[in-house]
Amino acid sequence: MASMEDVLDVYQRPYDPRFPQVCMDEGNKQLLGEVREPIPMEKDKPKREDNEYKREGVFDIFGACEPLTGKYFFNVTESRTKEDWAYFMRDLIDVKYKDAEKIILVMDNLNTHGPGSFYKVFPPEEARRLARKLEIHYTPKHGSWLNMAEIMLSILARQCLSER
Repeated sequence: MASMEDVLDVYQRPYDPRFPQVCMDEGNKQLLGEVREPIPMEKDKPKREDNEYKREGVFDIFGACEPLTGKYFFNVTESRTKEDWAYFMRDLIDVKYKDAEKIILVMDNLNTHGPGSFYKVFPPEEARRLARKLEIHYTPKHGSWLNMAEIMLSILARQCLSER
């Protein structure tokens, strides 16, 4: 069962490279294009843009961070399916943290986030191997603010992805 105390206990653990504490979340961003060319900034005049825009689609951002080391990892996909999550996590397990005995993972309980997604994508023995490399700690309902990756994606959205 997900609890605030469980996640806070994870954050109290000392750093151990064999058991990295990793937070994972995902978000999406709508791509917007200009209908009219903006008027560039001039002396004493700000850049002027029309508020009309055209929709250019949506993309999903998977993000993971290791708060105790400051490491960040991102992957951009066209969707947010169980398959997308499984491939993102396999990359974390087999590439980014290949030397870890087990990844201590904090994430929300979205229906695509879980070991069952591995079984949808990979053969059973591979899915089991990947699942065994994770110690999962789910954030409680209405407690996603406990997930450092959600905070990281929120900052990214406000500082880097807020423009068209």
